[in-house]
Amino acid sequence: MKEGERINSMLQNLTNFIRKIYNSQEFIPLHAPKFLGKEKEYLNECIDTTFVSYVGAFVTRFEEMTRDFTGAGFAVATVSGTTALQIALQIAGVKPGDEVITQPLTFAATCNAIVHSGGTPVFVDVDKNTLGMSPDKLYDFLSEISIMKDDGHCYNKITGKRIAGCVPVHIFGFPARIAEIIEICDRYNIPVVEDAAESLGSFYKGNHTGTFGKLGILSYNGNKTITTGGGGMILTDDEELAKRAKHITTTAKKPHPYEFVHDEIGYNFRMPNVNAAIGVAQMEYIDRILENKRQTAMLYKEFCEDNGIEFITEPENTFSNYWLNTIVLESFEARNEFLKHTNENGVMTRPIWRLMNKLVMFEQCQSGNLENSLWLEERVVNLPSSVRV
Repeated sequence: MKEGERINSMLQNLTNFIRKIYNSQEFIPLHAPKFLGKEKEYLNECIDTTFVSYVGAFVTRFEEMTRDFTGAGFAVATVSGTTALQIALQIAGVKPGDEVITQPLTFAATCNAIVHSGGTPVFVDVDKNTLGMSPDKLYDFLSEISIMKDDGHCYNKITGKRIAGCVPVHIFGFPARIAEIIEICDRYNIPVVEDAAESLGSFYKGNHTGTFGKLGILSYNGNKTITTGGGGMILTDDEELAKRAKHITTTAKKPHPYEFVHDEIGYNFRMPNVNAAIGVAQMEYIDRILENKRQTAMLYKEFCEDNGIEFITEPENTFSNYWLNTIVLESFEARNEFLKHTNENGVMTRPIWRLMNKLVMFEQCQSGNLENSLWLEERVVNLPSSVRV
């Protein structure tokens, strides 16, 4: 069989397989939300009680359920994952003019939140097998550009700016080598804030992602493992940080029976009760969702192994939620052929994001050697990953 015929056969076989596992000849989305429980009942309860804004029992309940599920000490609900990351960085100590190390292979919200917090992104490469920040590359980068000053903080000797944070990302639900990243950052007194937006239900050595760093965040956008329509969560084991996060996301208003007293610049970032109501209903069957997604991932894995396609699986000592099922194709050209064929045939697939350092907003930011990120950018594709019902 000629090379072109082989590729066309692979494309058609995988497209047919996706239609088979989703039992549909209609358009198949990348990741659509599913509402299988008491979402409507809880929304009606919000309306009946008139508690539809951020004051309401469902917000507290959703925080408690998330805290218990993840094992975090505290959970604070926000209107989005981006706002959760912005606030987490601010209360971790990032100030205007500081630098924050992150990875170029991520969604734009990661870097947007760094800028919203006052920081400037600095890019360190990822590992090919986890898609997350490489501890080895992080160590090399810090060894080359960092200097510790008498104030106990780490500075970039090239730019002169303080390095005030590090944001590794657990891409598509695959845990990064977070323990090693934190060990390196501890040597340089750099707080770690985990972007676990995509990894609700993912674990590294038995502990939930987002619970290793000083703070972590989750997202509940419409395309996530569970959704609240829009929303985020700040995770931390530090009670004072949790109190501060809740305070400034609720306009920094001091408790009082009737007076309006605000003691600092705050934000209207608290999750509304109607969104939390959906989240509570979805958390009631989170185990069912995760099991369903794992079954889908294993079907993909078996098909890919049988057809010579590289399928990304959870790294050793981790448990992935398989938020988005991910394959690595042979070349940039093969990636483009695959994307064109599947999308023209009603099966939604997507490439990984364009690297952040290539976007106009961040192209002037400092970068280390990004060879792995560049390689992955040209080859990674996501397959339909919705819960199958």
